[in-house]
Amino acid sequence: MRKQRIAIFASGSGSNFAALENACREGELSAEIAVVITDRPAAFVVERAKQAGVRVVAFEPKAFPSKQQYEETILKTLREEQVDWIILAGYMRLIGPTLLTAYPSRILNIHPSLLPSFPGKDAVGQAVAHGVKVTGVTVHLVDEGMDTGPILAQQAVDVVEGDVEQTAHAIHAVEHELYKRVLQKLLLREGQQAVKWLER
Repeated sequence: MRKQRIAIFASGSGSNFAALENACREGELSAEIAVVITDRPAAFVVERAKQAGVRVVAFEPKAFPSKQQYEETILKTLREEQVDWIILAGYMRLIGPTLLTAYPSRILNIHPSLLPSFPGKDAVGQAVAHGVKVTGVTVHLVDEGMDTGPILAQQAVDVVEGDVEQTAHAIHAVEHELYKRVLQKLLLREGQQAVKWLER
């Protein structure tokens, strides 16, 4: 049985990409990273992907006349690479109807808060500014909204009072573990379903 092929969408440094790539390489994930998609050619995730020997493709939204055409171009690459799952890892754009339709219930996102609290940008800064004692990490399926899809898993993280950097550091450590655990459960569940179907 072939491994599930995943595409990682990222806009930043790519620390979650690095954690998932390592998990695939070490056999902790029953998957292989087919391609990294970024909307920012200068993002450090590009360098990380190249160092890992993973194909990386940059699509700048401003180069396309519409979001639909932007996503259709991405979709062509995903189909070329036979991608089964889209994994958002610090991708700073809402997913539109083109990709949602092509990958129903197969797009995952990780967010640095206990959703529905503190959605959107700078979730860690929001949590610290509000003076909460606990924030966390959420893995959820993606829908058309901003961090509104069905929640798959959450893990709490203590807030370091008044310190965004230290809180973010703690959150990133949890993200790297939680994302791979949730994804592996989904991959194994799919594999079990496939085996049951073959046994009939």
